[in-house]
Amino acid sequence: MVRIIRELKALGFKLYVMSNISAPDYEYLRENVPMDWTLFDGIFISAEAHLRKPEIGFFKNVLSDIRAEPSRVLFVDDKFNNVLSARSTGMYGIVHSSSAETIRQLSNLCLNPITRAQSWLQLNKGKMLSVTSTGHTLDEIFSPLLIVEATGDHSLTKPINIVGQTNFFVNAATMTTDTLPNDLDTTSIGLLSSCAVSDSAAAHKVMDEMLQFKNEDGILQVYFDSKRPRIDPIVCTNVLTLFYRFGRGHQLKDTFAWVQDTLRHRAYTDGTPYYATAEAFLYFLGRLINESAEVRRRIGALFESHLKERFGLPGDALALAMRLLAAAYIDPSLRLLRTGPACVDAYRLRQLQSIDGSWAGGWLYRYGSSDIAIQNHGLTTAFGLKALAVWNEGKSGEYI
Repeated sequence: MVRIIRELKALGFKLYVMSNISAPDYEYLRENVPMDWTLFDGIFISAEAHLRKPEIGFFKNVLSDIRAEPSRVLFVDDKFNNVLSARSTGMYGIVHSSSAETIRQLSNLCLNPITRAQSWLQLNKGKMLSVTSTGHTLDEIFSPLLIVEATGDHSLTKPINIVGQTNFFVNAATMTTDTLPNDLDTTSIGLLSSCAVSDSAAAHKVMDEMLQFKNEDGILQVYFDSKRPRIDPIVCTNVLTLFYRFGRGHQLKDTFAWVQDTLRHRAYTDGTPYYATAEAFLYFLGRLINESAEVRRRIGALFESHLKERFGLPGDALALAMRLLAAAYIDPSLRLLRTGPACVDAYRLRQLQSIDGSWAGGWLYRYGSSDIAIQNHGLTTAFGLKALAVWNEGKSGEYI
């Protein structure tokens, strides 16, 4: 606790003590307890105030003496009744349950979430592997591609260069068939990050190959393998983003129509065969809308209305970040991000940040034939970082 107190003091925060204590006991503490009392800008004891916590008058007297607006004051105490009284005056209150939890909450309220997340990513560069809900570690390429896209920092992952069909796994497949085919999803994400429109030969070659893998409904499949006729609306969305980037969206009319129907009828509510949440669908669809003015014109309004429905619902850190990023995609002016429900989700996301600056967990995708989910600590942190950075744009250095 002393470390965080010193850190807050160094940042310019004013620190005060309120204590229910007799004059003799306080004198004994000052003389015998090894404590740097200069850390505190003021000490208020019940013996001198002739009031005790949780009496409201004690809190009001302190607020008057320190000349502070209650909404700018944070009160920490291990007694709930004391915290309740502080909150009733307009202060923000934390009930101390453990040093670790109090430090986490103080860090999330008082320190810069952006620089904390950036520091964590730098400390863990090249080591951010994915983990399954069964505890197995996966060395895959999809999460690193999204981390680079979210941060713009290629040094955070092992070198990635996509020039053709790509597999989800770096080496041998894990917890699935030994010969898992290359997939259109990873390939699309990879080409979008690796190929410029001005140097598009590799991308057009792969897109020509993708067009050979449609099902009987004209919808693109997940794998470059006609023996695995699986479809997923998020995979289709990512392929559509690739095709629209290179001016070929018109070649996937049936695939677009299915994605549009998935949005219209909220078929994504429980996730998709390969993705775990509704937010994943909305995030990647927002990414597509941001890519194409035509797509924005056709489904932008419907997308925005459905995204608004998600704000305020329960969700892990990744889901919250995806909602905020989807809102930024659909509305570059950030109007939607400034609404009350979106602000609540931004606040919730910040409160979920760990002491080390990362955001843990966040199920993104899953094995299509089972309920085994996959998450990546680095990906959730990269998305959390980007979401709060976007949310805080134009706020002159102030944070949520």
